[in-house]
Amino acid sequence: MKKVRFGVIGIGNMGTSHSEKLDRGIVPEIELTAVCDLKEDRCQWAREHLSSSVQVYQDPEEMMTKAPLDAVIVATPHYDHPRLVMDAFRHGLHAITEKPAGVYTAAVREMNEAAKKSGKLFGIMYNQRTNPVYAKVKELLASGEMGEIKRVVWLITNWYRSQSYYNSGGWRATWEGEGGGVLLNQCPHNLDLLQWIAGMPCGVRAFMKYGCHRDIEVENDVTAYLEYPNGATGLFVTSTHETPGTNRLEISGDRGKIVVENNKITFFRTRIGETEFNQTWTGGFGSPEYWQIPIEPAKAPALTEHMGIFANFASAILHGTPLLAPGEEGILGLSISNAMHLSDWTGQMVDPMHLDEALFKQLLDERIAASTMHKEDVNVTLDVTGTH
Repeated sequence: MKKVRFGVIGIGNMGTSHSEKLDRGIVPEIELTAVCDLKEDRCQWAREHLSSSVQVYQDPEEMMTKAPLDAVIVATPHYDHPRLVMDAFRHGLHAITEKPAGVYTAAVREMNEAAKKSGKLFGIMYNQRTNPVYAKVKELLASGEMGEIKRVVWLITNWYRSQSYYNSGGWRATWEGEGGGVLLNQCPHNLDLLQWIAGMPCGVRAFMKYGCHRDIEVENDVTAYLEYPNGATGLFVTSTHETPGTNRLEISGDRGKIVVENNKITFFRTRIGETEFNQTWTGGFGSPEYWQIPIEPAKAPALTEHMGIFANFASAILHGTPLLAPGEEGILGLSISNAMHLSDWTGQMVDPMHLDEALFKQLLDERIAASTMHKEDVNVTLDVTGTH
């Protein structure tokens, strides 16, 4: 069977996991042929724990030049994602980037243009798109079963991170190292699913706390109000300092509401739409009759999460299968994230689809310049070791 020869750039937490699983042949149509990390101790780990056929490099340029490769996964700190993906295209390779696509949309836009010109496949590790629960919710909304969306509320406070987590690397939770906090590190999946399911908001007004109950300089507590083109509104709340946390997505529409919690879907389906009820009801107090219906998602595929994205990407290369998570769509969730930051920094409503990218970069650079946290350690962001 023909296989896609894959290389992993960055052997941090995620890169290590990807390398081990691909090397074990979990994805039948992928062969791990090379890994790369600037740190010698991670290269030594690879030599000791991966198959002898896997080539190990300390320079990504050398790996992409010399190793037998068809594609790479970029699993490095956030700022390096666009540059390394574009390097892969320059070498004629297909590429997947870990989330987020980058730190600021201007760099990601450049990466997307490079992908378009390269003629190569470009994916992003939005592994939550393989979750049958969220896929089912997307299907229900797309089918019109819910009617027009009125409100979207996502409370996701179960991204708990202790101070020791932040202390584990000098690049963590710094403007220079990560470019942000919970929005850039933990929530890219949620922001992607938000737009994937409900569409892009046209306005964001966000309020953030930086270093809330933690000795860090970036945001770890966010409350954002959203507006949508059809007049619907939304609320997105997240943090890394609350425990036990909550992960609850609630979407209200003309024909009821959908609640996703504990990996279960409940559809509160009204007998008639609210618009029709409002136009015909003459009894004063009252509301439409509804049924509480548990929704069973489709059976999970053989490979889900990260390996599901890898399997889909390999199938796209070998068989022309549509990509589940096209890399070009990484700019959408990042646009929401950038809009939230810019809104908090300026005190204004921001349209994610019409960001002032120059102003965002200017304000981000000001925060990097003013940073006093972990300055002696932040140079590790130039490394290719990526962790989440």
